[in-house]
Amino acid sequence: MYRFLLTPRWLAGILLALAAVAVCLWLGSWQLGRFKEKAAAQHAVPLPSAPPVPLSQILTPQQPLVGTDTAGRAVTTSGTYDTPNQLLVPNRTVEGVKGFYVLTPLRTSDGQAVAVVRGWAASSPTNARPPSPPSGHVTVTGRLHPSENSGRNGAVAGGLPPGQLGTLTPAALVNILPYAVHDGWVAADTAPTGLMSLASLQPQSGDGLNLRAFQSLGYTLEWFVFAGFVAFMGFRLARHEAEAAEDRALGLDLAASTPH
Repeated sequence: MYRFLLTPRWLAGILLALAAVAVCLWLGSWQLGRFKEKAAAQHAVPLPSAPPVPLSQILTPQQPLVGTDTAGRAVTTSGTYDTPNQLLVPNRTVEGVKGFYVLTPLRTSDGQAVAVVRGWAASSPTNARPPSPPSGHVTVTGRLHPSENSGRNGAVAGGLPPGQLGTLTPAALVNILPYAVHDGWVAADTAPTGLMSLASLQPQSGDGLNLRAFQSLGYTLEWFVFAGFVAFMGFRLARHEAEAAEDRALGLDLAASTPH
């Protein structure tokens, strides 16, 4: 009854359907892997217990980015604070309380700068007057954090007033500062009066289960549904062809039996 499946037309259709199912399953598996990566990024990076090392030993021309192996490392860096370009980073929650970071660029001897978060305050940055950083040459010890995802607070970053920053990324800082900034940021061990130190804050390896992560999960389901739909339609077409062949064998071909 299913001998028609061995005809060239049906063999070509079967191969095409199998290829389509394989592609859909591969794309679905790839999207599922993307979702798992986003879900894994939700977990905080443990704070290493190694003693502080110079930041220049971690961020090098060969390895300029903060990765999961360097996030949370205790580092030291020296330079002068760029007080006129101090920034406030709003909508930052610590222990369930919303507040803002106080970020002051530290100009280093290599001609670049590093973003130093000197502390956090549990209030709105509107009309806030954070303490000024010390003048002159200073040495800062703190914990290294990776740059935030560029999509964080992206909807409101463009509407922030002057002196505020939406995302802790070099790309966001380069639009404000007249010099280059290292990747990531340093949470200073000590904070001035009125601010809380973020040295014990565990760095995140990513933004975790955000909207984009669930979009990946949605695409995963879509590809698996497409694969199932192709298989189902192939089965239905083959079943319909087999029933038609059986009807013809029994002399029940409606077209042939219709009176003229």
